[in-house]
Amino acid sequence: MARSLAMGVVVRSALWGLGIGSLLMAAFVTMIELASTTESTSSTFVTITAILIFALLFGGIPGTVIGTAVGFIRRSLHRPRYPRPVPPPIPQQPYDMWSELVERCAESTRRVAAAVQTVPRSPAKDWLARISEQLTRELDDVRGIAQLGRALGAVDRQHPVYQRLLKAAHDFHQFENEVGRVALQMFDHPELDEARTHLEVLEKQLPQLST
Repeated sequence: MARSLAMGVVVRSALWGLGIGSLLMAAFVTMIELASTTESTSSTFVTITAILIFALLFGGIPGTVIGTAVGFIRRSLHRPRYPRPVPPPIPQQPYDMWSELVERCAESTRRVAAAVQTVPRSPAKDWLARISEQLTRELDDVRGIAQLGRALGAVDRQHPVYQRLLKAAHDFHQFENEVGRVALQMFDHPELDEARTHLEVLEKQLPQLST
C-alpha cells in the first residue's frame, strides 16, 4: 500500500511536468507565430498540429523528465523513517567464584575431544573416544558440585565444596595433558596392542576426577 502511494507521487509529478512543459512551449511557439510578419501559407489546422507536436517534443518530454525527478525527490522526503531495530541484549551469566572453575573443566573437556579427533582412525581411537565421552559425563558432576556450592551460599574459598571443585579442575587439567601424551604416541603406534596400557591408565583415572 505504501509503495503504491509512493509511486503515485512520482506519476502525478511526471504528468504535471508533461502538462506544464507542453503548455509553456505551446504558448511560446504561438506567440512567435502570431508575432511573425510573414504571411503563412499553411492552414490553421496544420499550424495548430505543428505547434502541438513541437510543444510535446520540446516541452512535454523535458517536462516529464523534470517532473519525474521531482517526484522521486518528493517521495524520498516523505518516505517514513523507521527506527533501526535494536537487537535484544545477550543475557549474561552472573559471575561467581564457581563459574571460573567450571569453565576450566569445560575447556579441558573441549580440548580432549578435539585431541581425539586428530588421532588416526583405529580401534584404539574408538577406545579413546569413549574415554572422552566419559569425561564429558564427569563434567556434569562438576556442574553439580558448583550448584551445591551456590545453593549453600558458600563464599569462602576454603569451603570444602569449593576445595573439591578446585581439585576437580586440577584433575581435569592433568587428564588433558595425559590424553595429549597418549594421542601423540598413537600417531606412531595406532595399534590397539601398543596403546592398550596407556588407555587403561587413562580409564582408571576417570572416576577420580570429580572426587
